[in-house]
Amino acid sequence: MAEPELALRFQRRFLAARQLRCFPWPELEEELRTSSGCSVLLAILRQTLLHPLCVQYPPPTKYRLSFLTQLIKKHEATAAEPLDELYETLAQLLKEEESPACYKSYFLPTGESVTLCESLAMVSGGTTGLVTWDAALHLAEWAVLNPLLFTHRTILELGSGAGFTGIAICKACRPRRYIFSDCHPWVLHQLTQNICLNGFSPGPAAAAHTQGQSQAQGAAGASGQAPQVMVADLDWGSVTQSQLLALQPEVILAADVIYDPEIILALIGMLQKLSTCRADGKPPEVYIAATIRNPDTYLLFQARLDEAGISWQQLPAHSSSALLSDLQPNLTLLQLFL
Repeated sequence: MAEPELALRFQRRFLAARQLRCFPWPELEEELRTSSGCSVLLAILRQTLLHPLCVQYPPPTKYRLSFLTQLIKKHEATAAEPLDELYETLAQLLKEEESPACYKSYFLPTGESVTLCESLAMVSGGTTGLVTWDAALHLAEWAVLNPLLFTHRTILELGSGAGFTGIAICKACRPRRYIFSDCHPWVLHQLTQNICLNGFSPGPAAAAHTQGQSQAQGAAGASGQAPQVMVADLDWGSVTQSQLLALQPEVILAADVIYDPEIILALIGMLQKLSTCRADGKPPEVYIAATIRNPDTYLLFQARLDEAGISWQQLPAHSSSALLSDLQPNLTLLQLFL
């Protein structure tokens, strides 16, 4: 394998803090048995721990130490001369203290990057919304590969969490307006920070959606300017029709929102309200990505959709993935018809 290609494969997994078992270690071991082994290691070091994104927005200290330790072990196993750069980087890492939050950076198929501040814990402050889940990566990658579904349109995302899907779409698909939403205060705070971190300035989501605004925003989107970005505090159980009428979404997105049977009815109720919230009377298009952890919960969601008269279809899976280290058989993407 060519040296730059192998280094880039390490880079994409490392900056997103993927599990170490997902890295192409066998390919590295093969390269280290050749005369160019040291140059490969240095290329990987520069594309990971010394990459500008890592320096400015570092993944967890413990994670970086584990990764560097693996690199050093692979190098020492070849009985080659020590590489000063490896040990100098190790000395710097050993001086660091772990932060309660970390950064992860993801490269989109378009070449652009999304950097997020995330919690180290899967559940923090009573919510799972402070980390990026695989369904969000799956939905974002599908969206980036199908940009015309989102270009110059108003998108509402339910349960935005850390914000990855929406930020990726704003960068790669040129929507007219993107409305991020969630209901947990900590999630909304971190979501807003992540949106700003990626160069967007979120405005209030309660602004009236007039015909004049729509036309002006459409012209801005068509000219290639950044989309209008908003953050909305939307509790599915208590949201009012007037709140939704102000949003006027043409497309509704959600990722990993059907993991708990207790929220399924609230989600379907929200979708039913959204089906009649547009001034032109047309129901929005709906796309939901999910990780099927419990087949019974997934089947319950389908049954509740049928009971509500909402038809659906499963969309084809990606043939490959740039964001996920490997394709997950339990990831699915549904299109709903309100």
